Amino acid sequence: MHPFDLHSVLLAKHAQHVALVHFPIALFLIGVAFDFAAQRTRRGDFATVARYNLILAALFVVPVAITGLVAWQWALEGARPKGVLLLHLGFGSASTVLVLLVGWAHLRSLRKPELPLPGFRLPLEAVSVVLVALTGHLGGFVSGVSV
Repeated sequence: MHPFDLHSVLLAKHAQHVALVHFPIALFLIGVAFDFAAQRTRRGDFATVARYNLILAALFVVPVAITGLVAWQWALEGARPKGVLLLHLGFGSASTVLVLLVGWAHLRSLRKPELPLPGFRLPLEAVSVVLVALTGHLGGFVSGVSV
């Protein structure tokens, strides 16, 4: 396979998922870091950066989840997941839900400024970071990168 052959790169069995997954992970992790920094320093600009990063992460996690499911169906022809793939699928589903929930909370506070962000958001974001990290770690094993 030639590295500049777009046909083979774009149509590889799991290339889309592997290529897309890094963007929402980065947005989410940076958004959480800025949210914690905003809480600690009381800086509104940090809170704004956090809000937009977390909302964008929630938007971009949807195509990542879809391409992950398509990659599983395409690569394994719909076989039942087991082992590391099953763990990756479970943690990925939970991560997707949590990222969407955090993004929704920040979007709601952006649309209705009179509604404050929920107090449980920082612990939820911390748990989500751990879950996203575990999902990514397992994804490395599934793709063969960590082997």
